[in-house]
Amino acid sequence: MLNVATRAADTLVLASGEADYTPSLVSFAWIMAAALLAPLVSFMLKNKMPAVALLILFGMILGPSVLDLAHEDPGIGMLKELGVGALFLLAGFEIDLATLKSKQAVTGFSTWFICMVACLVGAYFLLDDIPSAIVMAIALTSTALGTITPMLKQDKLLGTKVGNSVVIHGAIGEVAPITAMALLLGTRSTLTTMLILLAFIIIAVVVAVMPRALIVAVPWLKTAFLSGAGSTNQTILRLIILILAILMAVTSVFELDIVLGAFAAGIILNRIIPDEFHKRLETRLDVVCYSMLIPVFFVVSGMAIDWHVIANSPLKVIGIPALILVTRGLPVFLRENIHHTGSDIETTRERLQVALYAATGLPIIVAVMTIAVSSKIVDTETASIFVAGGALTVALFPLLSSLVKGKQENEPAEPKPQPESKQKKADH
Repeated sequence: MLNVATRAADTLVLASGEADYTPSLVSFAWIMAAALLAPLVSFMLKNKMPAVALLILFGMILGPSVLDLAHEDPGIGMLKELGVGALFLLAGFEIDLATLKSKQAVTGFSTWFICMVACLVGAYFLLDDIPSAIVMAIALTSTALGTITPMLKQDKLLGTKVGNSVVIHGAIGEVAPITAMALLLGTRSTLTTMLILLAFIIIAVVVAVMPRALIVAVPWLKTAFLSGAGSTNQTILRLIILILAILMAVTSVFELDIVLGAFAAGIILNRIIPDEFHKRLETRLDVVCYSMLIPVFFVVSGMAIDWHVIANSPLKVIGIPALILVTRGLPVFLRENIHHTGSDIETTRERLQVALYAATGLPIIVAVMTIAVSSKIVDTETASIFVAGGALTVALFPLLSSLVKGKQENEPAEPKPQPESKQKKADH
């Protein structure tokens, strides 16, 4: 009898333990249903509406403000963070460091800086509050490279002059706002933050050098990694995920945005992975990231949007994309028209495409608004308006870019990566 009672008690405890995960599992099921439905609806609409925008829309519908079917509990929140990491890992993987030293990159940074200063001054005169002005300026001048990368792939723009220009503007529009967030919105002094950023850079360099150093010190490791790469062991992918996890953990411990760690991981991988493996690795990463992690991030971001705020302040929500287009897209367009930026873009259509993609933002807006709400710089209503407006940029601007492009095919960029590729091989 005692044994029976003990077993019954154990069963009860186990059942109770399993029940703790039930809300997360139910939410996850709904989120993955939205993740599957979005590309199907996008296909049905002949890709006029990007799947990413539909993920955000379906997330809002599933969220607490509409149907209340899914919630961002700690389990779902962790998946969302991993999705952010995966998104920016892939974005960083697309970045060739050599392009960030080019004339186009210098022009892109100066354009972003002008946008930032102009927004900061304008927001200060309107709000009369420096922290709020900083939040608005960062949110309005960011570019969601991680978000638009899958759209560039879908529109077959990667590798074209337009695609390369968008990638450069996007890289700057992510790294610069993230750095500004760390320096200007943190609770620490600017000097302390700079020292922490320097420490992060040192750790990132160590992480980048460590795989090669281990292979040199232990020669059989290279053979072990390569032999397990195509098996169930998936050694290369596990190494990549380890690098991502380490740098995301470091940024979290240092109280920096994890986007910085994920982006750095992508850039590191671009450098340490030999050129001949890039395509195969990119395909595998796409399978891992786009099948679950990245869709979860977009759906959960949509869940955070309060429908009632949108319904009560529709003009404010619509005004955010217009404001971003003026403060971020227009300066990019004007610089491309009046100044030789090094992009070799010649037509007005292509310049408009670049400007529209440069004005597409969401992850950085979500990140800066999260910090601003937790620091009580802005209220939740303002944050919802900005997140909803950022989601609209994802829905509208890539679509407008496709319409601007029309049936005209973008010309492939000149094969500039060749010298860099050769240099990499020489380095290897």
